[in-house]
Amino acid sequence: MQRPIVLLLTVLAASAAGAETATDLLNTYGSQPVVKGATAPVPTAAAGDRFFHARHKDWSCASCHTGDPRAEGRHAVTGKPIAPLAPAANPRRFTDFAKAEKWFKRNCNDVVGRECTASEKADVLAYLISLH
Repeated sequence: MQRPIVLLLTVLAASAAGAETATDLLNTYGSQPVVKGATAPVPTAAAGDRFFHARHKDWSCASCHTGDPRAEGRHAVTGKPIAPLAPAANPRRFTDFAKAEKWFKRNCNDVVGRECTASEKADVLAYLISLH
């Protein structure tokens, strides 16, 4: 069975069971190997912290979500308020796979200049989940 089908089945199973949790999404992203046939790297909060705070092009994730993702952020260009990103401060975050994918895609393209890898998403989620 090919990886996209496995991912789709995982998402559908999680959706059928009800709302996902940030940990469910972490497990989904964290199970995807970087190279086909390889073992997926173990997501770490430390790698996610570095990625979140690193300046990639002109911005970092913290540019809008603040250095403390438990706090309300503000869009760097529009000034629009952004609810806290960390699930501990905002339990509704990362409870919908499709929504998480939409925002990861949009924000990674803006910040990094490309889509984030599953491993990068897993590291960022591990970091955000680690915040209490």
